[in-house]
This record gives sequence, C-alpha cells and structure tokens, in this order.
Amino acid sequence: MENNWKFKSLQNLEKGQPIAPGYSSHLIKRCTELFNRPLNEYSIEDMRVMIGQQVGLNYLIPLALEQLKIDILSEGDYYSGDLLTVVLKVDKIFWSKNGALLTVLAGLIESNKDLLLQSNVPLSLLEGF
Repeated sequence: MENNWKFKSLQNLEKGQPIAPGYSSHLIKRCTELFNRPLNEYSIEDMRVMIGQQVGLNYLIPLALEQLKIDILSEGDYYSGDLLTVVLKVDKIFWSKNGALLTVLAGLIESNKDLLLQSNVPLSLLEGF
C-alpha cells in the first residue's frame, strides 16, 4: 500500500463505485457517501457500517485493528464492542487471504479474553480464537 493510503477515499483506492445505481435506501446513500470520504476522516461508526457491508475490507480491516488495539470494545452507534462484532463477522474468504491480519485479530482477542467474556460481543463469534 502507498504510504498515504489513509488520506484517500475507497473510491480512489479501489478505482470504482461498489454501489449499484438506481438504489436510494438510507444505507446505500450512507455507503456511497463513505466510499467517497478519505479514510482518515472515518469514525468508528463509519468503519462499522462499511465493514458490515463487506466494503473496502483491504483498507478498513487494518484501520479497525488499529482501533481495536487501543480499545478492544470500541463502540460505534450501538453498543460497546460493536466494531469488533462486525470484524468477527467478516467473510472467512477474506481472512484466508489475509493471514497476517487474522493473526493480529487472534492476538487481540486472546489478550483481552476475560474482558470480552464480560462484554456485549456474542460469545459464539469468539469461538475459535
């Protein structure tokens, strides 16, 4: 990745628009807006939304892991740990292609196991880590 990738939008980085034209739901409008916003301006909630839609994972997962290193229970708009919850729900194909990121995630979970067991993060998502 380029050194300045965090200052670019997913549209610049991925060279396209993932949203199908003609749809105008609130979620699609929000994702389109976020797709055009520089990554360094993303909030925790912005990351949660886009990762939840499986958009821009090559860029957003590293950002999310940086945030989770600071606070494993980082919170978007819903509950403590909602960022981790969407990260844990990312498609297994992504993780199979990104073993180094999976190793970081597994380490974060292992080092915060006791805290996570007392959190709102669904225990079923923690299985295997």
